[in-house]
Amino acid sequence: MNRQRIVKGERGNFHLSTGNMIRKPKAEFIENVAIITGLTLIQFLYSGNSILLSYLLKLGFQPSSLIIFSTFATFLLLSPISILFERSQWPKHISYKVWIKLLLLSFGGVTVFQSLFMRGVSLTSPAMATAMPNLAPGLIFFIAWGFRLEKVELGCRYSRAKIMGTLLCVIGAVVMSLMQSSVQVHSAKDSQASLPSPPSDVTFDNQRIVGCLYLMAAIFVLSSQVVLQATTLHDFPAPISLCAITSLIGVVMTGLIELIEDDELKTGWPLLSIKQLIAYSILAGSVSGLCVSFNAWAIKRRGPVMVSIFNPLGTVITVILSYITLGDSIRAESLAGMCLMFSGLYLVLWAKGKEHFHIGDDNSMESEYDVEKPLLS
Repeated sequence: MNRQRIVKGERGNFHLSTGNMIRKPKAEFIENVAIITGLTLIQFLYSGNSILLSYLLKLGFQPSSLIIFSTFATFLLLSPISILFERSQWPKHISYKVWIKLLLLSFGGVTVFQSLFMRGVSLTSPAMATAMPNLAPGLIFFIAWGFRLEKVELGCRYSRAKIMGTLLCVIGAVVMSLMQSSVQVHSAKDSQASLPSPPSDVTFDNQRIVGCLYLMAAIFVLSSQVVLQATTLHDFPAPISLCAITSLIGVVMTGLIELIEDDELKTGWPLLSIKQLIAYSILAGSVSGLCVSFNAWAIKRRGPVMVSIFNPLGTVITVILSYITLGDSIRAESLAGMCLMFSGLYLVLWAKGKEHFHIGDDNSMESEYDVEKPLLS
């Protein structure tokens, strides 16, 4: 017994029994497998949802209708989860400042972001839509830096690495957009003429370039929303509840804007039956709610960097599925731009993972919802 107490005193929190010491690594291994498998499946879900979204938009659906139905389904799914698991974390009083943040998150994260994103998807391809979000960590870094929420020391190699990674992301996105926009024009010319067009005749598909600009603008809005969300979580430390509330407010805002613009709410019933529309709403809401909930849990267990490194996998999956289902192809030049973007992303993530900023004195630990932590999620 005395020997066991000595071992406990020397090793702190280690379990005394051999059985417990064996079970603990086993439990961690199972958790790691669950996190990796779950994050991989989430990328498959995102890819499938992007392809389905692109198909529905090509059928003629209005983006606002899809936003309203899918976001309301997300609210219905997340509401009971937030009540069960986060009710104790709800603030007793919500100030006017927090209400303003909630309105901004709802308008920017639901109405503006999704509208821009869907317009970009309809003008480009699912592969481009899943590649552009890899710009987010770099843009979040610059936005947070501009609002002095991110600590940057130009003399520190990690800060320089984040700046370089962000530039690589932007350059890769521009290269990918321009190269992919020129592919469709070449393929159209080649199908009409027996001889290939000379290099001097290279032109760009303006529609695809506009679509890429929509996607870049959407990711910029999303990045701004992530920074705003990080500050809001200090006053409202319940991420799933926050997502449910902003989803409901976003549905109301989107519906009001559509009523003001078109004097009616377009449901898309002539294109799909009521059952099909409800099925899509439930599917989209379930995918969104499941991904948000699992990502929140994975970030809490392993941090935002672990979650972010899986994002490029979604682009690769979407390229493969788009080729199989929609017949979309991607050129080597666009793949080179993607590689630049992925390299910049991992450079930013590597630098972020190596930095160790503390709040207060040197011995204090950063809080669970510190501004620094959600920036890469």
